[in-house]
Amino acid sequence: MVEKTWYVYILRCRDDTLYTGITDDLNRRLEAHNAGKGAKYTRGRGPVKLCYSEAQESYSAALKREYAIKQLSRTEKLALMDATK
Repeated sequence: MVEKTWYVYILRCRDDTLYTGITDDLNRRLEAHNAGKGAKYTRGRGPVKLCYSEAQESYSAALKREYAIKQLSRTEKLALMDATK
């Protein structure tokens, strides 16, 4: 069985805060966040902009990477986002 690709992503909210999450469909998830139907954190902070994403081979790998990114400081997250531009 072939596992689907999962993505870890970072959004920049309208209030300049950062949100990190995972999904198996980036476009659908971004639309949900901007429609106010995404994570509770992003409701009322939209529109949000996708600033960073990386593919992971499994749901488990995506969860682990999301956790690792969430442990980073804001400065470290911004550096990660800048490194991929």
